Amino acid sequence: MKNQTILHRMMYFKKKVMDKSPMQKIARVGLGAFLVVAGIGHLSFARKEFQAQVPDWVPIAKDDTVVYSGIAEIALGAALIFAPTKQRSKVGKIAAAFFAAVFPGNIAQYKDHRDGFGLDTDGKRLARLFFQPILVAWALKSTCKS
Repeated sequence: MKNQTILHRMMYFKKKVMDKSPMQKIARVGLGAFLVVAGIGHLSFARKEFQAQVPDWVPIAKDDTVVYSGIAEIALGAALIFAPTKQRSKVGKIAAAFFAAVFPGNIAQYKDHRDGFGLDTDGKRLARLFFQPILVAWALKSTCKS
């Protein structure tokens, strides 16, 4: 009897307090807002900083690459925030793919010793590389079907 009561309370707590849906929404909207702000930064106040992340092998001018990726980030961020429930999983996968696609830029910034966003040492640039998988997981987890 006592075990049933504890189990019942745990299930109630999980259902009412630990419901994934509100946290998932906060995570999704937060990531979307982060992308919109980053996209605006690409187009304005952080444009030169973002150029440091464009690898030399990209066949498009660095400034053009930054502008195009900024537009993509604003669109992805808005989609994460406003996409209908049925489309969120797809948007999350697209955002995750975007984070994977820009990862070579982070590697280039490390490899070529380029400063940007306060990443002014190899140690800081190396540490930054470990956050990209977190962004991929964040995009997928915040948009997966509950």
